[in-house]
Amino acid sequence: MRPCTPASLFLAAMAALLPTAAPAHAEAPPPACATADEPDFPLTTRLHGGPDTYRAGGGFGTWYLELTNTTGRSCGGIHPVVVLYDDKRALRASQTVLEFYTADRELPHPVRLETTDEDELVGALADDDAGFEGFTVGAGRTLTVKVRLALTSDAVANEVVATAAIVQRHEGDGDWVGQSDEYRFRIETGSGTGPGTETRTEPGTAPGTAPEAEAEATGPRPTAPAAPTPPAPRGELAGTGDGTPVGALATAAATLLAGGMALLRAARRHR
Repeated sequence: MRPCTPASLFLAAMAALLPTAAPAHAEAPPPACATADEPDFPLTTRLHGGPDTYRAGGGFGTWYLELTNTTGRSCGGIHPVVVLYDDKRALRASQTVLEFYTADRELPHPVRLETTDEDELVGALADDDAGFEGFTVGAGRTLTVKVRLALTSDAVANEVVATAAIVQRHEGDGDWVGQSDEYRFRIETGSGTGPGTETRTEPGTAPGTAPEAEAEATGPRPTAPAAPTPPAPRGELAGTGDGTPVGALATAAATLLAGGMALLRAARRHR
């Protein structure tokens, strides 16, 4: 399995998040969650509860993204950015349906996946059209986000790794405030049973989690469609011109890669 380095993970995360323009009704950006004098990420992040296997053309498999705020201050404007990379570099955004839930509504939010130059799929848990301005994790609290994934019938048999970079958005910029572990799964093809309905594994929420910290929607669970349809992608990240936020990011990305991890540390984006 090819690696996803910390630098490439951060660049993929920022490229996925920054094209989403800040909503016109947005309030002032939240205070910075990360500080220069703290060596570790302020949010610890864990992916858990997902199935080991997805069947192409099957239903959704459900997993959970757990965010724990290790600081004494609230962290708002938080957007996890999911990164999927596969052995064969064959998985396409058009074959992948990714959705997440928030506590304020029953229906899931769609995640728009983009393809990077490294054939990774990246998608921010962001939905400005619905007025979602990011998650807030209270000081010392844990928030669990329900995510679900399905693959269309033309996806090929493959080994896939999912991981997440956690970004705190500040209008047209962002801070890297967390990074998850890896969630590995297989895509299988042909007849047989896959996750034809949602996986019902419940999150192992840390003791003391407040009710408002649960991002899973309440009420009846939506029924997984037999043939999920992915949202229309905005196109490959590398194809965006210099006049867009992604184009502006390209220059910063080149500088970041040239500077390597030393620049990441200098910018307070490191473990």
